[in-house]
Amino acid sequence: MLLGCVALDLILGDPRGWPHPVRWLGRSIEALEPWARRAPLVRGALVTVGLAAGAALVAHALALAPVLGDVAALYLGYAGLALGSLVRETRAVRRALAAGDLEAARAGLRLLVSRDTAHLDRDGVARGLAETLAENANDAFVAPVFWLALAGVEGLWAYKAVSTLDSMWGYRTERFERLGKVAARGDDVLAFVPARLTALGMLAVAWARGRRVSLREVARQARQLESPNAGWPMAAAAHAVGAAMGGVDRYQGEIKHKPLLGPEGVPWTVDRLQELEGLVLAASVLVAVALVGVRAMS
Repeated sequence: MLLGCVALDLILGDPRGWPHPVRWLGRSIEALEPWARRAPLVRGALVTVGLAAGAALVAHALALAPVLGDVAALYLGYAGLALGSLVRETRAVRRALAAGDLEAARAGLRLLVSRDTAHLDRDGVARGLAETLAENANDAFVAPVFWLALAGVEGLWAYKAVSTLDSMWGYRTERFERLGKVAARGDDVLAFVPARLTALGMLAVAWARGRRVSLREVARQARQLESPNAGWPMAAAAHAVGAAMGGVDRYQGEIKHKPLLGPEGVPWTVDRLQELEGLVLAASVLVAVALVGVRAMS
């Protein structure tokens, strides 16, 4: 079933107009936010635990449904993965850059990142695209596949509930600091192992292609980021392709200086972005197959 979910994700992605469980999670979070704000730390924690448990219970009930349970489980597994959509959306931005359409590239990138994109030049768009593709190799695919292999569709959707909460509330701002604290820490814990598996998958693909990348240097650079997980796939991808990530970016009008990852001063060209797409696809499938093997032996 796991390989079937991966295949459906790569082939179909997220067709526009189709109902999707993540959208339902998002609407639930929006509806619960006014209630949670009355005691943000405590109620934010209750929403996190309750939504994760509720998502797991619904997935469990659907997977056990008479006659259509296997179909429901396959759909829930496929819907929890987003590598196909991620690659298609980043590819569209890359092609806009290749065509010299900077405005279209900025608009496409705006849908994928939380940073401000209106001021970005070509190099800034290319670097932002590389960073989001590398980081989301874990968030959109490897972490969900990990929990699908470890705990079935119930584990996958418990993770997706926490991850969705983190993406909506997990900001270190006055508005969200307390409200999303438990969701953010929960996402850090749940993505801890998958992030490192993603980096190892990227390094394995790089080594197979003849590029010798130091795991020690990847680990050293990854630990410089505020996030305990995001730096691992980003540093691995930067070294595997041989271009720099990190530097100065603007988020909601505020300037942020991020640590350097990869070789300093090497920009992201269209060719390097295309190489990164191949790296992310190969590494993600490699990790998924390895997890299937581990599950089959257990």
